[in-house]
Amino acid sequence: MPPPPPLPEFTKSVNLKYVKLGYQYLVNNILTFLLIPVAVSILVQALQLGPAELLNLYKSLNFDFLHIVCSSFLVVYIATFYLMSRPRTIYLVDYACFKPPCSLRVPFAKALEHGRIILSSQPKAVSFQLKIIERSGLGEETCLPPAIHYLPPEPSMAAAREEAQMVIFSAMDTLLKKTSLKPKDIDILIVNCSLFSPTPSLSAMVVNKYKLRSNIKSFNLSGMGCSAGLISIDLARDLLQVHPNSNAVIVSTEILTPNCYTGNQRSMLLPNCLFRMGGAAILLSNRWSDSRRAKYRLVHVVRTHKGSEDKAYNCVHQEEDPEGHVGISLSIDLMVIAGEALKSNITTIGPLVLPASEQLLFLFSLLGRKIFKKKWKAYVPDFKQAFEHFCIHAGGRAVIDELQKNLQLSAEHVEASRMTLHRFGNTSSSSLWYEMGYIEAKGRMRKGDRVWQIAFGSGFKCNSAVWKCNRTIKKPVDGPWIDCIDRYPVHIPDVVKL
Repeated sequence: MPPPPPLPEFTKSVNLKYVKLGYQYLVNNILTFLLIPVAVSILVQALQLGPAELLNLYKSLNFDFLHIVCSSFLVVYIATFYLMSRPRTIYLVDYACFKPPCSLRVPFAKALEHGRIILSSQPKAVSFQLKIIERSGLGEETCLPPAIHYLPPEPSMAAAREEAQMVIFSAMDTLLKKTSLKPKDIDILIVNCSLFSPTPSLSAMVVNKYKLRSNIKSFNLSGMGCSAGLISIDLARDLLQVHPNSNAVIVSTEILTPNCYTGNQRSMLLPNCLFRMGGAAILLSNRWSDSRRAKYRLVHVVRTHKGSEDKAYNCVHQEEDPEGHVGISLSIDLMVIAGEALKSNITTIGPLVLPASEQLLFLFSLLGRKIFKKKWKAYVPDFKQAFEHFCIHAGGRAVIDELQKNLQLSAEHVEASRMTLHRFGNTSSSSLWYEMGYIEAKGRMRKGDRVWQIAFGSGFKCNSAVWKCNRTIKKPVDGPWIDCIDRYPVHIPDVVKL
């Protein structure tokens, strides 16, 4: 008797992608599927009743004038209580990014020439910087402030203030022009800059320049790393919740002039190779009148702080080297710590944004691993079901690679981050806004699209912000990408041989 024919392999006979899509559609719309039969049956029963029967049914409810007045009062009271107690909607009206002048460009050849001259007695340090630049993912158009172009660099308090004025005032001027906002109408001002914290503060510098009101609520955040931009968003959100009918302007930047490391410690040379000039100014509002013109609506802000762990606290540390040169030291454990911080952050944000189908799959995976230990493969939630766009802090190529791998993102999902790193370098807390600008310049932002901004910072912190697009955004006619967007995306090789 011949053996029965083998059964076809399930994975080859069925396209599992469509099975998963069907499952997601079913679970995410389960309430609709349950309510539709109930609604249809009620409608059928109502249609079978005649006008007289419907009138008798209404009379049997025994509604009188007192019942109607009390019921109306109760409905109005509940509606008023709900509207007064729910959080105010926060709108992102618009934002502007600083575009450095071409005269401040730092091509690879210039960066290496300066490195060889400044570190002429340390050939190993020069060789290390060469390897970093070759693999950095940066392009030839990134910029550094004027004082760092000198040989040797000439950092000073005056030069740092000039850089701050150049970056901040340029971004502010553009924002005021784009939004037609008058300086006197700014109610809240937040400036974040981690490494340069002068007296008077940078926020006071803005107040003085634009002659802002004497009762303005101004804040200056320092020492909070590249994730300080989202911390500023969170602070502005909280302030706008308690101050109705208000505008908040946020300025995110990093001033590089006083922080150029001139020593030879490898862990401190790395920031020199990655950090570049940049800044952004953002206008938030809780005014209902801004709801139509606003670009985005703030949905969630989730902050994760790992500073209670010594390794996380020390992984990005400003200190002196043995020769007394001040710089930022990056630990070898940085990526591992960033991964742990990201895991904690997405564990918190996942239930807020993921559809029910993904949450159920994650729950089943978790239970399976508890029962079968490590034999059961962990399920990574598909965040592509929750977001159309991803803005990952352009801190470096390794950061983007790691998040793309862990979140299972496509090349297009991380395109904005890679191209921002290539064109502008690591601009610290403002990098997320250059990435948002890239997506808009490509004409990809549609009404209803959801955007996930992810940033990392010293301390160690991982912060997230979720935005929903308020209207389809047309390609801008200005901005930092206007003169180069047509040639992006570009191919970025793993190693650029110099």
